[in-house]
Amino acid sequence: MPQIPGQIASILEHLPDTPGVYLWKSADGTVLYVGKAKRLRPRVRSYWADQAHSPKTQMLMALVADLETIVVPSETQALLLEYNLIKEHRPRFNILLRDDKTYPYVKVTLQEPYPRVFVTRRLLNDGARYFGPYTDVGAMRRALNLVKRIFTVRSCSWDMPSQMPERACLDYYIKRCKGPCIFAQSLEDYRAMIEEVVVFLDGRTDEVVRRVTARMNAASEAMDYERAAELRDALVHLQHMEEPTVMLEVEGGERDVVGYARDGEDACVTILRIRGGKLLGREHRFLEHIEDEPDAEVLGAFLVASYLNSTERGDELLIPFDFEDRPLLQEALGKTQVRIPERGSRRELIDLAEQNARHLLEEFKLAGLEADERAADPVYDLGRELGLHKIPRSLVCFDMSTAQGRDNVGSIVWFENGRPRRSEYRTMKVKSVDETHGPDDYASMREVVARYFRRRVEEKKPLPDLVVVDGGKGQLSAAAEALTELGLTALPLISLAKREEEIFVNGRPEPMRLPRRSPALRLLQQARDEAHRTAVTYNRKRRTIRTVTSELLKIPGVGPVKRRALLTAFGSIQGVRAATPEQIAGLPGWSVTAAAKMLDALSRSDPTAPSNEAPAVSSNDSHLPPDQ
Repeated sequence: MPQIPGQIASILEHLPDTPGVYLWKSADGTVLYVGKAKRLRPRVRSYWADQAHSPKTQMLMALVADLETIVVPSETQALLLEYNLIKEHRPRFNILLRDDKTYPYVKVTLQEPYPRVFVTRRLLNDGARYFGPYTDVGAMRRALNLVKRIFTVRSCSWDMPSQMPERACLDYYIKRCKGPCIFAQSLEDYRAMIEEVVVFLDGRTDEVVRRVTARMNAASEAMDYERAAELRDALVHLQHMEEPTVMLEVEGGERDVVGYARDGEDACVTILRIRGGKLLGREHRFLEHIEDEPDAEVLGAFLVASYLNSTERGDELLIPFDFEDRPLLQEALGKTQVRIPERGSRRELIDLAEQNARHLLEEFKLAGLEADERAADPVYDLGRELGLHKIPRSLVCFDMSTAQGRDNVGSIVWFENGRPRRSEYRTMKVKSVDETHGPDDYASMREVVARYFRRRVEEKKPLPDLVVVDGGKGQLSAAAEALTELGLTALPLISLAKREEEIFVNGRPEPMRLPRRSPALRLLQQARDEAHRTAVTYNRKRRTIRTVTSELLKIPGVGPVKRRALLTAFGSIQGVRAATPEQIAGLPGWSVTAAAKMLDALSRSDPTAPSNEAPAVSSNDSHLPPDQ
């Protein structure tokens, strides 16, 4: 870490041991990072401690020239102050919501005697009711148009009743407003209508239908048929209108369900709004500046910066996983209960929210031309299960195959977005085999991994997002050594062992097991089986070539060029034996006489003798039948 600047060193000596917020600043006074602390003194001093820091933190501290601290009474207040300061300064090293200032709200000015309904992008503490923010502007416009069609809300900007026009506007004459400005509509009637607008925007359409029906019946009984007809028309619109935001019926309750997806430096968080057992809509945010941040920090930053500031919260908030500041968020939310469901219908809602987040993130990546096609859901599941920051859109899988210590080969298969990409398949003959002592599976794996990645680096080809080797800890260690020698330690590396299907992750002491029906496990098994098939096929091919070559080597006068011509033309020793001298004489370098002599020499060998060759067996495929 850089040396502590003198100005900061003097501040560190007098830091209080209380909750608060700290601001790291550059030499020109720009706020680089805002953080909170339960105890300011140890938290701030930890930045200068002799410990490993992430590259992002190292870059931050290299730019820091000044420090400012703010003491607050509690850790919860520190959380809220941190959010406000991040929103004000937008520091480059904090996790930030992308374009969080541009989303519109529908504002109902309940603080006015005659409230108005309009769109705004400014959220003020002025007594008004705000609905949103709407990440789908089209959905917001549809909701606002329905309000204007069903309810006769005034569209003028008069400060009523202190300002009153001399005559009604055009809306009054085309029956889009009932003229409260000329006292054609009473204040009580107008406020009752605004109350129904609020209920409607809150998603409780059934409640609005019930109220309008009651008022229509009351008007009819009072023989106010004109008013009853108006309410009847409004009721028809309510009962038959399209409801594009209502997606499906779910378990009852007032809930907000959070979904999370991440791909490298980009993340997306969605919130599904459930009211009265109906999924009414979806909101989402993209986040930036998350390069080295764990998922728990990213989720916590979103909930503090976005959900805590929301005016429309359910009785229950369902989140996909825990994070450090959850108790503080719970305290700040008050009545809204934060829960992390593990199973049942609530977990299914989390899965639905995460599926939405994945698809939105895919759309964002595709819009940025960062991907050629949409990644399959198992790819996201694999990234989440392994705790990868970047979704493993591309993965390679290595497998070895040998036959009694001979024909030791390796295979490499490439999967792109969960599907095989056969143009990237590779096979290799292992060169470091000691025929005297037999093959060393670990050394073979190390050689194949090293040769494959060395060539990709030299040819400047893209590297995969995940490396998979077939085997256990030994194969994993061998592959890790090869990557370390090439300086590719940042590549995620795992191995898939046989029998129990244990997954060993490089850098973790204990293996992990995924459920048998896990999409992530099925994807790994598919890659492993494809690598095994490729390795065995290549092994058998090499064994066939070696068998034919060894037979022909016994015949005088058949050199490398003639052997190659025979193998190309007839494919096997049986094919050569079945050929006629004339057929062989048609090959370059052969005559009828030479062909007859060669066939005579072959016929003196016993073609029915059993072969001593063993079938190709992968070093890690004892769980497969021998004929595979």
